[in-house]
Amino acid sequence: MKIHKSTVIIGCLAALAGCANQQTKPTQTPASATASNSTNTQAAGAGQGSSASGQSIALSSFPHLVHFRTNSAAINAANRKIVKENAAYMLANPTVRVRLEGNTDERGTAQYNMALGQRRADAVKHMMEVFGVPASHMATISFGKSRPIAMGHNPQAWAINRRVHFNYKYFASK
Repeated sequence: MKIHKSTVIIGCLAALAGCANQQTKPTQTPASATASNSTNTQAAGAGQGSSASGQSIALSSFPHLVHFRTNSAAINAANRKIVKENAAYMLANPTVRVRLEGNTDERGTAQYNMALGQRRADAVKHMMEVFGVPASHMATISFGKSRPIAMGHNPQAWAINRRVHFNYKYFASK
């Protein structure tokens, strides 16, 4: 039985997206706790909003991770949908702020990965602006390879770690 690499990656991403919406007590190391735990928490005053069509949008009803190809900050069509869903949520909740956290896999130098993580966060911010979210409602930061959520040293773990995380909790705690 031959399993294609893309099938494995899609399965991992689907599993990760499903796990991101479940609320559990964190049992992670401090380095990875911030990145993945904040996905499960709603920002103050930002639990639900309504879209332009009048439908309610719950913070937990859409993914908060955008994934990237190796050495790339380009956003593909599937991830464009995730960015659009986050933009719709922010437009329906004008008081909400988000920190876009760029991450990379473990390969490459620390300096290269910090720059790549920043380019990824900036690319997501630019797309959010295109969808109508004011730049003043977003902040970007790069963690490079310092905050992996998959601890393996293989292509599947690397694919999961190449991401931008929408951290709505960051500004709620300020």
